[in-house]
Amino acid sequence: MDLPVMPPVKPMLAKPVKRIPPGMQYEAKWDGFRAIVHRDGPELVIGSRTGKPLTRYFPELVEALTARLPERCVVDGEIVVEHDGRLDFDRLAERIHPAASRIRLLAETTPARFIAFDLLALGDASLLDAPLSERRAALEPALAGVDAPVHLAPATRDPELAARWFEQYEGAGLDGVIAKPLDLAYGPDARLMYKIKHERTADVVVAGYRFHKSGPVVGSLLLGLHDEQGALQHVGVCAAFTAARRAELVEELEPLRTDPSDGHPWAAWTDEAAHESARLPGAPSRWSGKKDLSWVALRPERVCEVGYDHMEGDRFRHTAQFKRWRPDRTPESCGYEQLREPVSYDLAEIFA
Repeated sequence: MDLPVMPPVKPMLAKPVKRIPPGMQYEAKWDGFRAIVHRDGPELVIGSRTGKPLTRYFPELVEALTARLPERCVVDGEIVVEHDGRLDFDRLAERIHPAASRIRLLAETTPARFIAFDLLALGDASLLDAPLSERRAALEPALAGVDAPVHLAPATRDPELAARWFEQYEGAGLDGVIAKPLDLAYGPDARLMYKIKHERTADVVVAGYRFHKSGPVVGSLLLGLHDEQGALQHVGVCAAFTAARRAELVEELEPLRTDPSDGHPWAAWTDEAAHESARLPGAPSRWSGKKDLSWVALRPERVCEVGYDHMEGDRFRHTAQFKRWRPDRTPESCGYEQLREPVSYDLAEIFA
């Protein structure tokens, strides 16, 4: 491979802001794997956000990208998987598997798509130093007429349309909106763009915590919600406390410490089979590796309010943000029914 921009390249990133800023290019924020594709004739590499290759995990995209991208190019985009008209990150994550036979099966049953939204090189020319407006102007004809499973990401300079996308696209499982300055050169691994994500709050039960890597202080609180049968399901964690607050929380929660085997709703967390029928903390996965998943059990008697962006199935997609304690709420009142579901939106319209 001999390209003006060689792999690995870490993608340009975005920093969060509360509102859609004016005077920029706006795109949907896709919920998938960020990927930079290098193609030089028959050679093709799909690089991840960390720079490590994803090529072996998406054989169907290797074939599709080789057939649809320009002969020599470097394209920034996102790999997504669709299910029932929505993006499905869980099914996408299943593709990172050590067995080639499993990957081939998933490539047939849950094929991935590639959404292209930036052009880093074309032919012998590097576009890293070109402004975004020029890169987009080069990307559109380069991908003119491209068809599924490769797509050109919709883009607009109209903030009102971006605001409608922000509301509508969530129903298709998208994450929000990205705003990009028109004069922006491509900065690998730098947070130079802006992301506007959905924010909501929920009242959840605190049923445990994990220690912080720095020592015997709270690293994250383990959160639960009651399902329709009244069972407390683990839905995620909240973190990002100051060092002083981590130490305070250990003392504050000490009266609630209990042995998991003493009637705790997540007592079966060490039983791998139990994870198949309930959401429990400490579920083994290829993502956690050898990470210590042990936790301190608390009697599920305290409720807190957390901020979150959106759900992935029956859990928080990302780490939630602690807002405040809710002594006025009972744990039994904290159920899934409080989580507002966005109005459904046809993902096919976005791909079109």
